[in-house]
Amino acid sequence: QVQLVESGGGLVQPGGSLTLSCAASGFSVDSDGLGWFRQVPGGDREGVACISGNDLATSYPWSFVKGRFTIAKDSARNTVYLRLNNLEPDDTGVYICARAPAAYDDCSVYQQSQYVDWGQGTQVTVYS
Repeated sequence: QVQLVESGGGLVQPGGSLTLSCAASGFSVDSDGLGWFRQVPGGDREGVACISGNDLATSYPWSFVKGRFTIAKDSARNTVYLRLNNLEPDDTGVYICARAPAAYDDCSVYQQSQYVDWGQGTQVTVYS
């Protein structure tokens, strides 16, 4: 049974940093693509980062990430991380990780239909 459990969210001031974790079970993070998304109240769910199963491809929506976020995997822990730097109030939301079984060679943060399993999310709040 596939499970994705996020942690690491919290309250942070603008300019601060957080590292989110997504512990995976029921599959190997080295075989499937993984993505991070965020959901804001009343808004659409949007992708913020993804990494391919073979670790050779990552993707971020430059329009708002602008080099501030980094996705990485720890195969030994079967965990994917999202490092959030220079956080802004607009980054507030529930951050959710998801699995894309077909994304071994490449991944996309825009094709959400690729992602078949989703975690419950962890709340990130950026406040002044």
